[in-house]
Amino acid sequence: MLVRAVVAAAFESNCYVVAAGRGQPCLIVDPGIGVLPALEEVLEADNLSPAAVLLTHGHIDHCFSVAPVGDRHGVTAYVHPDDREMVADPEKWISGWLLGLFGGRLPYTAPDDVAPLPDDGTITVAGLEIRVDHAPGHTGGSVLFRLTGIASGLDAPPVPERLRGGDELCLSGDVLFAGSIGRTDLPGGSTAAMRRTLRDKILPMDDATVVLPGHGPATTIGRERQTNPYLLNIDAW
Repeated sequence: MLVRAVVAAAFESNCYVVAAGRGQPCLIVDPGIGVLPALEEVLEADNLSPAAVLLTHGHIDHCFSVAPVGDRHGVTAYVHPDDREMVADPEKWISGWLLGLFGGRLPYTAPDDVAPLPDDGTITVAGLEIRVDHAPGHTGGSVLFRLTGIASGLDAPPVPERLRGGDELCLSGDVLFAGSIGRTDLPGGSTAAMRRTLRDKILPMDDATVVLPGHGPATTIGRERQTNPYLLNIDAW
């Protein structure tokens, strides 16, 4: 399996490209702000053809470029129904301070071709079977994308060499980070829902699972189980 990462200059969100190998159809996960030039370079370098855009959630730093990618490559964007409204009109879900960074108006185009992700189930796209776990807490429609069979290795800049070669990959969006978790104080967030997600969806995963988060470096479930304060003290916050 081939995994490439493009880190957005704005908010340093991670956009991932996932494919069975070079010259194959691929998935684009969370195309954020300003990623298009670097993303196109990755696609060209590995001769990849986008088959779909997958969104871990509807925040603007993860979905800003979804319409340009979809229009350029003629592909569908998949998002959980509970975050569909965010993707349709993200300006309603951001603060005045953040909107001010864009000069008071968000230069965003909503995608036309959008399909729903299941709450918990599998989808098959680009020849890959992806497990979709509904994981609310950061937003109501946050999801985890899980793929198996990555023993041949990963090829993504945020993934240290020592983490390569696990049996399962989890693209965690803003649910789980290396050493932290996603905020729950933004619109659509819920601390109680995040605790349930961590207990029911994150902690049961195998320690060898490689986690590619929405921001920051890669990690593993085993490492987070041992060191992440939010997992170690899940009932104390």
